[in-house]
Amino acid sequence: MINLYNAQIESLSIHRVGNKSRNENIFLSGAPFELNDEIAPLIKEYFLKSFREKEENYYQFAHETDLEYNELYNLANQIFDAPESVHEVSKKITTLLFEQSSHPHIKSGEVYVVYFENMLLDNEKVSAIGIFKSELKHDFLQFQEKGSLLEMVIQQGINLQKMDKGALIFNKNRAEGYKILSVDSNKYDTKYWLENFLGVDVLADDNFYTKKYLKFCQNFAKDVVLPAEDKKEEVMFMNRSVDYFAKNDSFEETNFLNSVIDNPELIPEFRNYKTEKAPKYKIEDLTEFNIANAAVTSARKSIKNVINLDTNIQIKLDFINPESAQKFVEKGWDEEKQMYYYLVYFNKEEKS
Repeated sequence: MINLYNAQIESLSIHRVGNKSRNENIFLSGAPFELNDEIAPLIKEYFLKSFREKEENYYQFAHETDLEYNELYNLANQIFDAPESVHEVSKKITTLLFEQSSHPHIKSGEVYVVYFENMLLDNEKVSAIGIFKSELKHDFLQFQEKGSLLEMVIQQGINLQKMDKGALIFNKNRAEGYKILSVDSNKYDTKYWLENFLGVDVLADDNFYTKKYLKFCQNFAKDVVLPAEDKKEEVMFMNRSVDYFAKNDSFEETNFLNSVIDNPELIPEFRNYKTEKAPKYKIEDLTEFNIANAAVTSARKSIKNVINLDTNIQIKLDFINPESAQKFVEKGWDEEKQMYYYLVYFNKEEKS
């Protein structure tokens, strides 16, 4: 978990990169930017807002041969070893980004290299390097008094509410390639930012495993439970799965299967499905891990718990109390009407 509210900007360098294929140039500032009390809180919020609103999916520096061949990893090492060198190293970082800016789709823009202190990561204060890029320019109006008239003037600038691209490199787990967060609002050139410039791979931590395993279960419910049982059992399987993750600190696969699968015949189906599909989710050999609560909370929001009926009626089941649907909702068949039905038991109607 991260807490960015007390983060302090110790150094800010601003440069500009163009697109090499369009013969646009690179501009490297001769000195760090001097922040004042008016700009500092605004620019800090611009840099960090997207990371607070985004799910924490961590990356780490990687290289197919060896981590020491990752250029940005080495530049990050230089800054963390000697923070006073951040401006000179920021020029090398910007030049590295410029060298990757040759695809016609890549936009020119300003590059900000920031050295932060007082980042809180996993309840530990750490320093961090921020690398940000603003690409899209937006029209806005300025007003000027001219004689007896108030005139409108159209100008262009960046939107401080939305970061185009950004990465936070936390000074933690250096030997493994640090812990890194990335945002990219412009999805058309993700390979350019994540792969070509940052050179990162997904960090397979507990948050990653929790998220991927729940996504795998969601697809198992849709592909196997639904055809073998019915829509209610598909939803109930995911109800029980999320409930298991919410109530336990650690995951153990055999215990999980015995807890969430009512039909014993589906357990070998689950294992077969995992053998076939697990590589897609990078959970082939995963049978035990610590559960990340933040990933469970996020999964609750994305998993549908609604049964849609062809009679224009919806039945919404509760992930918080999945045992209620098990006890108080029954499915049956009406011979007279030749239709399925759901029978719902209750004592009284709750006021909304």
